[in-house]
Amino acid sequence: MVGLTSTVFRDAKYTSHEVTVDQEQIDWFEQVLIDHPAEDGWKIFVATHAPPLGSGLRTLQENHVVNGCCWLNHSDEEQCLKYINLVRKHRCVKAWFSGHFHLGQDYQDSITFPTIDPKEGPYPNRGSCVFVQTSVIRGGTSRDGRRQSRLLRGNKDGFDICTVDHMKEGAIRVDATVTYKDVNHEVGVYRHEDILEKGEKFFKVYSPSAGDEMHPPDENLVNYNEAGELHITEPITMDTKAWWYMSSGRVLGTLNGMLIEYEPSALAPLGLVVGADELIGKRISVIDSGIDAEECEISYEEGMEGADCAAVTDSREQALLLLGPDSDSGPDVVVVQPNEDGTYWRKIVRNKVRRMQEKRREKAAMAFASMRVPELVTSNGEAEEKEPKIISSWGPYVSTVGTAKTTGVEGLTK
Repeated sequence: MVGLTSTVFRDAKYTSHEVTVDQEQIDWFEQVLIDHPAEDGWKIFVATHAPPLGSGLRTLQENHVVNGCCWLNHSDEEQCLKYINLVRKHRCVKAWFSGHFHLGQDYQDSITFPTIDPKEGPYPNRGSCVFVQTSVIRGGTSRDGRRQSRLLRGNKDGFDICTVDHMKEGAIRVDATVTYKDVNHEVGVYRHEDILEKGEKFFKVYSPSAGDEMHPPDENLVNYNEAGELHITEPITMDTKAWWYMSSGRVLGTLNGMLIEYEPSALAPLGLVVGADELIGKRISVIDSGIDAEECEISYEEGMEGADCAAVTDSREQALLLLGPDSDSGPDVVVVQPNEDGTYWRKIVRNKVRRMQEKRREKAAMAFASMRVPELVTSNGEAEEKEPKIISSWGPYVSTVGTAKTTGVEGLTK
């Protein structure tokens, strides 16, 4: 049994949750796997707070995905991918237990198997590892009202994954049986269907599927036209499901009215690109935006001198556009710019210490302004208190200019 603990929390760069394992532990974990190969009969079970990317476990897009804290080391793409790549390489890893999502264990996708019947879909590519979601015990912390924990029963042929139900006096239920086929392979079988409480409506968490040699991509993949452009011509709604590849290899898609980025190799959600508040009602287009080497001209724009020529590459540059609804309000087109590392998901959530500091600054500003905002005299001559309007602004970018001379954000700070 191997445990990895989250060590970066209060000073985490992009997240307010405990999902980051330090490099020293990652290196140690890799060496443990090297030293205990499946061929020598080793069977390693892993426990972490959050699951690794590529586990296929049920997630809620509105919570951990939009906050960029679904997976271990979520905000560092290289480290984030490290875990599933180790599982794929080292078949000694037989099971991986995690929590973090505060979701119950009554759903089949709280357990995912390393292989499935080809009739059910593409090969999941999870090595020889079963991934297992663990719920919560204490009341008030569950997202779906369930209070459950896991029990593992092993034998020479494999193991059973069980639920201990703390709302039913510790009743034990077998959820899945895993059987070793040889040192490099195991097969899992669910022991029951999804279990719903009275009045609950079951929902299946969607992730794109790229298919494999036996299966085509799922029906929501959007292809480019002959001109090399991609257009979603119907306005985006909460029910719109679509995904596509950018020429850079990044994967984007719409779900629950949001624009989400997915990790290319596992198609697991990485984070929020555009929120439903901004996306719903708009249409999406992806068009070419690059230049050919022979078209390159020296730019003399302040701060951009010669930049066009320096940026010419063999890759195809694209622009991701949100086309505004037919109305007089709002911009006609919004250009969704990628991050400097080429990703699109917005790394905008700071850790809890930073956000508590920001909240204190806003609270102090409110107290300061309240003493200086004059009372509002109404039409009947009586004075009423007027609550000051307090907003926060952040860097780093508000425009595409090369020399930053303004910082105001239209409609927000000015």
